[in-house]
Amino acid sequence: MTITVLIADDHPLFRQGLRAALADAAGISVVGDASDGAAAVAAACEPGVDVVLMDLHMPGTGGIEATRQIAARRPGTAVLVLTMFDNDESLFAAMRAGARGYLVKGAERDEIVRAIESVAAGDVVFGAGVAARALAFFATAPAGSRAARPFPELTDREIEILQLIADGCGNLDIARRLHLADKTVRNHVSNVFAKLQVSDRPQAIVRARQAGLGSGAPGQAPSSLGP
Repeated sequence: MTITVLIADDHPLFRQGLRAALADAAGISVVGDASDGAAAVAAACEPGVDVVLMDLHMPGTGGIEATRQIAARRPGTAVLVLTMFDNDESLFAAMRAGARGYLVKGAERDEIVRAIESVAAGDVVFGAGVAARALAFFATAPAGSRAARPFPELTDREIEILQLIADGCGNLDIARRLHLADKTVRNHVSNVFAKLQVSDRPQAIVRARQAGLGSGAPGQAPSSLGP
């Protein structure tokens, strides 16, 4: 199936160049572009957009806020940030807003194509320039955040399950560890996703690790997290 892409960037030449670079990418079709965040949100909320390539610095509504709105209104549409900013503040703000990927401009065409394919499939992707910092952030979430009881909207059982999700456990493994029926685990996982307002497992892992859940042992978390 063809992955439909919207390009959001305030530089016309960059939009044109990116459209041209993706023109012959198999299975990818650029269906539109936007020059600011508000236009990106409006276009992304129309049916038929699978992935938004999002710049962060745009006039009016910026890329972070646009990402947040798209994630809330169209959770099935993946936002892949493509920006000049490679600082930690921008990276983590984008991921908290709901972005599923983060690339720095200058990435090779093939890397962009692979990232589009990955986020469209539900993965979370970091470009080579930011992957190590992103994983270090998740791996070293402050222990004090655990004592503050993150996600008060979740029950004790749901927190327990989210902890295991953050450790990379699948539903069958969670059921085995907690001595629960597989259907019961699926119901709990669905409740967790609904309460956290996330659409899939990768987003839940990001939210959980930002809050200090999961073992966070260095080297455990892959740079691309599958569903």
